[in-house]
Amino acid sequence: MMLLRKLLFEDSVTTMDESPQRSVQGLGSLPFYVGGTQLLGLACVVITGVWMGSYHGGYAWDGSGQEFNVHPLCMVLGLVFLYGDAILVYRVFRNESKRNVKILHAVLHLLALIIGIVGIVAVFDFHNNTKTHHLYSLHGWCGMLTFLLFCVQWLMGLGFFLFPGTLMAVRSWYLPLHVFFGLSMLAMSLATCLLGISEKLFFSIQNTYSEFVPEGILGNVLGLLLIAFGILVGYIVTREDFRRPPHPEEEPLSVHFKTLTEGGASPSSP
Repeated sequence: MMLLRKLLFEDSVTTMDESPQRSVQGLGSLPFYVGGTQLLGLACVVITGVWMGSYHGGYAWDGSGQEFNVHPLCMVLGLVFLYGDAILVYRVFRNESKRNVKILHAVLHLLALIIGIVGIVAVFDFHNNTKTHHLYSLHGWCGMLTFLLFCVQWLMGLGFFLFPGTLMAVRSWYLPLHVFFGLSMLAMSLATCLLGISEKLFFSIQNTYSEFVPEGILGNVLGLLLIAFGILVGYIVTREDFRRPPHPEEEPLSVHFKTLTEGGASPSSP
C-alpha cells in the first residue's frame, strides 16, 4: 500500500507544465489503478497462502508436501506481486530523482529474485525427497525459462542502467528491449502460474474437480485474479499519460547526451 499512499500525495503536487486535461483525466485516475493492482496482488498472495495452508497442510522445510507448498507461495509473491510492483515504480514515484527510482526498481527485482530462488529450491528439494523427476511438465519448462530470463534481465538492467561507464547510446538502444522483455516476462510468470494452478488441481482433486468443490473454485478464482493483476499492470505501464515526466535536474544530462550524439535524443524513462 506504500505505492498508493505515495501516489495520493504526489498527485496533489502535479507539475504546472502538465495540461489540465492530462492532469484531471490522466494522472487523477492513476492512484486508483495502482491501488487496484495492490489489492489484486495482495489478494493473490493471501489466497495462495490460504490454499496451501488450509488444503495442503501448511508449510515446512523437511522435504515433505509442506515444503512443496512454499513453492507456489514464493513464486506468486516474488515473480508476480513484487515483480509487478518493481515495474510500476517509474509510474508511482514520479517526482523522485531518477537514480533513486532506479535503485528501488533494482532492489524490488532483487527481492523477487531471492524469493523466487527459495521457491525453486523448495520444489527441487521436494522432488528429490519423493524421487520425482524434475522439469518434466510444461509448467516446469515455462517456469525455468521464465526464471532464467528474469535473472538475465536483472543483470543486464543492473549493468546498463545503474553502473557508471555504460555509453548513453547503448542505454538508449537497450531501453526499449528492457521494457518489452520486462512486460513479456511478467506475462510469462502469470502464464506459468496458471499452468501450475491447473497442474496442482489436477493432481489434488482430479476426480472431484468437475463437481465445483471448494478447492477447485479457490484455484480458479486465484487464476482470474492473477490475470486481472497482469492486465492492470500492463495497462498502467503502457498508457502514455502515466509515463514519468522529464525533471529539471535530468535536463542537463539530456542536453549533454544530445551533444555527444550530435543531436540524438536522450533515452526516455521506462
